[in-house]
Parts: sequence; C-alpha cells; structure tokens
Amino acid sequence: MTRKKGPKIVVIGGGTGLPVILKELHQRNAEITAIVTVADDGGSSGIIRDYVNVVPPGDIRNVMVALSDIAPEFKDIFQYRFRSQDKFLAGHAIGNLIIAALSEMRGGIDPAIRELSEMLQVEGHVYPASAQPLVLHAKFTDGTLLAGEAEITAAHKDIKEVWVGNNPWSENKKPHAVPEALQAIEEADEIILGPGSLFTSILPNLMIEDIGRAVLKAKAEIVYICNIMTQKGETINFTDAEHVRTLNRHLGQNFVDTVLVNTEIVPESYMDFNRYDEVSKQVVHDFKGLREQGARVISDNFLLLRDGGAFHDGQKVVDELMNVCSNPIKKRD
Repeated sequence: MTRKKGPKIVVIGGGTGLPVILKELHQRNAEITAIVTVADDGGSSGIIRDYVNVVPPGDIRNVMVALSDIAPEFKDIFQYRFRSQDKFLAGHAIGNLIIAALSEMRGGIDPAIRELSEMLQVEGHVYPASAQPLVLHAKFTDGTLLAGEAEITAAHKDIKEVWVGNNPWSENKKPHAVPEALQAIEEADEIILGPGSLFTSILPNLMIEDIGRAVLKAKAEIVYICNIMTQKGETINFTDAEHVRTLNRHLGQNFVDTVLVNTEIVPESYMDFNRYDEVSKQVVHDFKGLREQGARVISDNFLLLRDGGAFHDGQKVVDELMNVCSNPIKKRD
C-alpha cells in the first residue's frame, strides 16, 4: 500500500540500523523507498537462501515491518523467532518462512514482496538490491581472499575491498539491480546510506554495478549516517573519515555529499560487550578528513543508549535528514 507523499527518500543498506531510520521516516511526510542488501548468508536468512534459492529474507522482513501499518500484535507474530529447543525450526523467524513461501508460490521475490506489502499494509516501496541472492567477496590487506558475508566478518581481518557476484546456481553472469530500485534512485530527492555495517550491509548494494552507477549519476543529496561504534571484522580503528573514504574509493570518486556523525560520548561502562560482541569502540572523529573529501559534516548528539548498547536515536537523525532534504547542498533540476 503506497501513497504519494512529500520528498522522495531512498534508503540503501541492511542490518538492524536501517529499520530504526525507516520506522521514524514512516511517521514523516516522505515517500520512502528501501533498497535492501541480498548478500546475507548467515543465520536463518542464510539457511533459507541455501535451501530455497531465494534472496535472504531477514533484512527485507525487518524493513517491511518498519514500514507496516498493521496492528503491533500481528507484527509480533510476523517477527516471532522459534526457540532453539524447537530444533527443526530453531532460529527461523516466521516472516522469513512466509517470504520464502510466497517467493516460491508467486515465482520470484518481486511479486512476493508486492503481495506481502499489501497484506502488511506497507507504506512505501521495498526492493531487494537484486532479484538474485548474491555472494559477497572480500580482499584483505594481507592479500588473502574470502567469499561469504558470515566468513568475511568472522575472519576478523582488515578488509581492503569487497565486491559481489551471483550465487553458483544463477544463470546471469553479472549481478543486476531491480529496475524499480534504479528508477527510485534516479527520481530521489535524498539518498541515505546506513546506518549499518560498512562492508557487509552498505557496500554490497553499491557494488552492484548499475546501482553504483545510478548513485553516482543521482541528482539527489547523498547522505551517509556514520556508525557510532567500530565493528570487529570490518571497521576496527576506523575514523568517520575512513568510513567515507572507503565508500568513495569503492565507487571511484567522492560522491558522499553530507555525513551525519554522533558527537555524544558512549560510556564504556554502559556497553555490554558480551551481548554486542562484534562492537569494538567508539568511532573517532576526523572532521578535517571528511571535509577534504568534499563532505558537509553535521555533528550532534544522535546517541540512544538502550539494552546495554549504543544506537542511533531515530527521531533525532530523521529530524536532521528532513532538514537536509529541505536545504540540500547538491542542486537538483
């Protein structure tokens, strides 16, 4: 279910950070399009993609719930994850199974998402970055190579670059984007990257050649929401400028227009590093390095402390995103 709204905002990424922003954007006067990574091969999503040959459904599920207008109790059912004692279904979310079933019933992920969007009363557009599940590849600074998002992250080595390829059973030689996603990028007033894992949630989308090309050609303001904490196996010791430098390097030019960075200190004593074991330490600021890359820097207290972890405060971030949309530095026709 979609309604014509105000500014056209495209959000690109995956993981747990994306729904936080989408849920708040959903409350605003915006026409939202979410473009979601399909390179996840861990957990329930990875198991389902291997058995059913469907794009990993987990990130799509979370995004659809964030944009859904159905009653909370129905969202809870859709999001319910079976307990480990259930063995056969252990770890699977009901929504993942429904997405996989509809993909099989309707002959692909696109008709499945359209039908499920109607059922869930989704306000906005949700597109997988590609209709095919993709494999993430990485080259590390020591020259070694690995394939598979879960293995890349688990290696806990410094990543030099990533790229994506089709899974072994795909008939296509090169990954291609969903056409509707490319159209949304072309028509957008604002394109938001993140928050999320730099190498495994954001870059896999941009490494699909036609998505990367569309972003570079976009007339929209391109905003990167920098992570609050560094991530083991991905961005250990990265400054905010190094996050942006990595994005720019992968697309071959400085394309990020505006960067949102949190300046509030995360109390180390608050963090539950056992629960958030992939988190390392707070991202260090390098405003000079950001500006040298041509980026406008918007710094503020965007921090939300919750459940022993450091998260973005969706309301504060989206307040700023809407301000940026009203006052872009990138001129549109």
